Amino acid sequence: MIVVVVVLGAAVAVLGLLVIGLLRSHAEILKRLHDLGAGIESEPTSTVGSQPSMPANPQPGRDFQVMPQMPSPPEREGFGGAADLAGTGPGTGEAVTLRVTGVGHDTIVAFLSSGCVTCQRFWEAFRKPRKLALPPGTRLVVVTKGADAESESAVAKLAPSGVTTIMSTQAFTDYDVPGSPYFVQVHGPSGKVRGEGTGPDWDQVRSMLSQATDDAELAGRLAGSNVAKPDADAAREARIDRELFEAGVEPGDPSLYAVVGDDPESGPAHDGEADPR
Repeated sequence: MIVVVVVLGAAVAVLGLLVIGLLRSHAEILKRLHDLGAGIESEPTSTVGSQPSMPANPQPGRDFQVMPQMPSPPEREGFGGAADLAGTGPGTGEAVTLRVTGVGHDTIVAFLSSGCVTCQRFWEAFRKPRKLALPPGTRLVVVTKGADAESESAVAKLAPSGVTTIMSTQAFTDYDVPGSPYFVQVHGPSGKVRGEGTGPDWDQVRSMLSQATDDAELAGRLAGSNVAKPDADAAREARIDRELFEAGVEPGDPSLYAVVGDDPESGPAHDGEADPR
């Protein structure tokens, strides 16, 4: 009887060890499956780097956030030709055409919006023409987008007296305006853009445009002072090159770089030693 009990006890112990081993193996398998991302219930995966959603019906000038010191668009680097302005008058709807090219004065075109917060500073500054301190021979023109993107009544209320205001979406396209506020200075006689950019207030924008004008004037003076190389010098160089080539001296020949006083057989003289001849 004792022998039977001992045998049964040993069998139970062996079975217990087997069950523990199976449980540990099963737990290890489940852990590895979990590490691989497997699970009983699938969870929605998140999209990494997803872009924020844009408003379904953005309001002109309200959903656009203006960043100070917006860089010029790459396609306008180096600037280029300007375009005359054509649009409608705010509140009247009358057609307005304004020449900025082929005229004797410069024009600063201020691209504004009736809704952006930063633009409000410029609308207020333009109501004080004595404090604008425009460069001599320069006029200011305000341009907003057309009635398809702006409120005519809002623009009419903001338009400063004494400053021409035009509503023209086409002008934003012609000058590749990235957003409001944005400023472009046009040199009237040449019809070229002298400078463009933006800033947080009128003082900074005026300083930026003034610097662009000074740079353009300096470049013009330097271009006018360049001395052209005489034709005789160019002809003489061409003749010397031709004679050397006919004599068998080609570009890179060592004889072209020899120092006066060198002996072709003994090599060049040492620095600091006088030529005995």
